[in-house]
Amino acid sequence: MVTAIIEGKLINRNKAIMLVFVAAILWSTSGLFIKLIDINPFTIAGTRGGIAAVLMLALMHKNLRFNWSLPQVAGAMCYAGTMITFVVATVMTTAANAILLQYTMPVFTALFGLWILEERVSRFDWGVTIIVVGGMALFFLDKLSIDGIWGNIIAIVSAITFALLIIFMRMQKSGSPVETIILGNVITALVCLPFIIQEPPSGKNLWPLFYLGIFQLGLPFILYSTAIKYITALDAVLIQTIEPLLNPIWVFMVIGEAPGLWAVVGGAVVLTTVTVRNVYSNPKVAKEAPV
Repeated sequence: MVTAIIEGKLINRNKAIMLVFVAAILWSTSGLFIKLIDINPFTIAGTRGGIAAVLMLALMHKNLRFNWSLPQVAGAMCYAGTMITFVVATVMTTAANAILLQYTMPVFTALFGLWILEERVSRFDWGVTIIVVGGMALFFLDKLSIDGIWGNIIAIVSAITFALLIIFMRMQKSGSPVETIILGNVITALVCLPFIIQEPPSGKNLWPLFYLGIFQLGLPFILYSTAIKYITALDAVLIQTIEPLLNPIWVFMVIGEAPGLWAVVGGAVVLTTVTVRNVYSNPKVAKEAPV
């Protein structure tokens, strides 16, 4: 089934929307399963990345083209930074704070696009930036521990590295994101290898780690990277909002972790503003039928 999907044999627009929807739901379980693992976050990030890399290489090796260009390698390094900082942030602060602060990525992408790619930033995007920064500030009004404050800061760093990943992806005009992601997972595993050796996962931590590597990271990216070719930008934007919405809900339902009031308000501001910005930025594409 997965091989047929990768080869595009089972794809049409409706099925593609369903696959992206499934991918978003699987992505949204990251906070819960990270919280269930009782080892250092670098071991979590490295093991998850290594398992995902093996899965993606096994299923997609026939279609891969590694060119080792600067954008591909730099993008992979930014991806590794994103994966590591997100796991660290999720461990140190609430799952809601980690995912919603990372969701500010489009604002940083617009700013880096101005600086690196010399893309024009519209007045609308400047307005979005101001609102999102205000929403980010609200996360720090809750009564947080020192770890919680640093977790929020690291989540913002994760948004920044995520934005740089998008920039380097844009620089690969004829490239494929799959190779960058696989290489990024390998880098994540190698960077975290000393922590894995020092505190290897065992016992009750093994099954959630395998879940994270296979079902939360590797498989959904395979589904997404294949299905995204068959849906509109608007479809993708709206479906992707499922991840930051569901992530804290799973955590609350299973382990009872609830975000603070100001984090909820700030998250609503960030989620609404970024979604409106993404929809507004793709009006033309959204009206086109997928190829």
